[in-house]
Amino acid sequence: FDYSLDFANLNFRQNPELYCVGRGEQGVLLVEPYKSEILPHWRFKNPEIAQAAAEKIYAMFENYLQKQDFVGADMARKYLQMGFTRARRYANHASGKKYTDSPGDATAGKAYPYSAGSKNKGNEILPQETDALTNEKAQAAAIFKDYWFKAKDHPEYLEQKKAFRKRYYKK
Repeated sequence: FDYSLDFANLNFRQNPELYCVGRGEQGVLLVEPYKSEILPHWRFKNPEIAQAAAEKIYAMFENYLQKQDFVGADMARKYLQMGFTRARRYANHASGKKYTDSPGDATAGKAYPYSAGSKNKGNEILPQETDALTNEKAQAAAIFKDYWFKAKDHPEYLEQKKAFRKRYYKK
């Protein structure tokens, strides 16, 4: 994923050739206008809110596919994935913090993915919540996971992804 781009001034609907599918959730909070379209619907406070959010984002995903807007569809897929990963984080650690604190940056000099995320990445992992598999955030995560997998395995998404790569990844 090319983080050197001028995301503040780029419209990826007008410039899809600059979009990189990337790994996982890369660029999810940068790529406009999709961030502004999808982010307001992204919520996972409890299962009811997560269900409504995942349904809305999945509907947006399908709409992007229908319009042959692969970048939008991929971004919606990323928000569904991020709904799962963030809700799981809070299911496991109510504070949202996974690692013990350290005075310095434990990631300094490490290669990606060990250099990304918390400066405490690599430190001891804090204890998991006793109800991490059943609490509200775990339930919210399960909802997002279902929609994420439905999106990532969607036949039309896979076709458009293949066509996008063929068109723009000419190497």
